[in-house]
Amino acid sequence: MSASRIYRGLLSAFLLTATLVVTVALAQTHETRDASARELQGRVTLILANSHVPVTDASKVVYWLVPLDGSAGLRAAGDQHKYQMAQRDKSFQPNMLVVPVGTAVDFPNYDPWFHNVFSLYRGKRFDLGLYEAGSRKQVVFDRPGPSYIFCNIHPQMHAVVLAVDSEYFGISDKVGRVSIADVPSGKYEMHVWYENAAPKSLEALERRVEIGDGNQTLPPVSISAVKQDPMKHTNKYGQDYDPADQTVTY
Repeated sequence: MSASRIYRGLLSAFLLTATLVVTVALAQTHETRDASARELQGRVTLILANSHVPVTDASKVVYWLVPLDGSAGLRAAGDQHKYQMAQRDKSFQPNMLVVPVGTAVDFPNYDPWFHNVFSLYRGKRFDLGLYEAGSRKQVVFDRPGPSYIFCNIHPQMHAVVLAVDSEYFGISDKVGRVSIADVPSGKYEMHVWYENAAPKSLEALERRVEIGDGNQTLPPVSISAVKQDPMKHTNKYGQDYDPADQTVTY
């Protein structure tokens, strides 16, 4: 057997061994991470600020956990979610979306007419212009906080995208239950957001929590809510919507 054949055989064996070692190491890391991850449960109560009466629908309160000690790594690439806010039946679906900062969100148009999605108020500012049925556009939400989304053609369309500096977040249901899945053990700063609450009152709810075998429950939260009508807004030019435009089917 020639020296070159022996060399090629040894090189192949080395590469195969190295690949197996890396694969096993990655698998062990993933298993260790999965073993320490847990589903957290929380509870939120909404109270009307003026009357102190409990709100019957406690949905759409957002919890998120920001790792403090570096022990909670990012989710694996295969675990990353794809996000979209569809335009369907002259509405945004869903009308509230929570994403990690830096996430790209698709805005597909499933209606048989044009839409013009824009956000010019708080958060990410953009204007996607007119685009037709069956097409889609994309926006990267690279600023933390809420971005209020509208359509320049249909004033009844409004939504919010909340960008948070974490991959560990959950949204409350109607009875105020919140779940956050796959949270590794560690120390976190807990944040809360609700559209109909004063920012300062939400900041006062921030606190540090430690998640481990002895603690899988988030602290209960009570939020003072202000009763609001659906958000009134102008078009992307800062003008009132023309009622005459709404008589046209598009």
